[in-house]
Amino acid sequence: MIRIGLGHDTHRLVEGTFIFLGGVRIEHTKSLLGHSDADVLLHAVTDALLGAAGLGDIGELFPDTDPANRNRNSAEMLQIVWNQVRQLHWQIVNLDIILFAEKPKLAPHKEAIRRRIAELLEIDATQVGIKAKTGEGIGIIGQEEAISAECVVLLQSCPGTAIGI
Repeated sequence: MIRIGLGHDTHRLVEGTFIFLGGVRIEHTKSLLGHSDADVLLHAVTDALLGAAGLGDIGELFPDTDPANRNRNSAEMLQIVWNQVRQLHWQIVNLDIILFAEKPKLAPHKEAIRRRIAELLEIDATQVGIKAKTGEGIGIIGQEEAISAECVVLLQSCPGTAIGI
């Protein structure tokens, strides 16, 4: 049995000195604004996993109205969700991620991001695909007002287990 999940997130850029993308700190002239650490990429991955497993969305599990989630590490949120998904006997086949950002240029960081996501999910880095797109100077991405990420995940049931969802 297989399941597909789609995750999306967008965070506004504000004056700052760095951003987190995929659990990797990247020096930049702006920061992402959010209740947690605003790692838009990990939020999209988390939502994709939740969707594929039929477990709701990131806002339901980690609401911004809960003070416990203030400045929360997105890697921690992803690992909590991944543990829930594994308890339902799913395993990751692959992730396909698109980052939408005018700046910073992401090519120099893609491999570190790929490795960090693989580490967090305890999978091989070859199971994580990452692409980066600019806004070509158009819209909130192109005008450097926001960064967005989308993720598609393919899950399959673990061999020899029955999925009871």
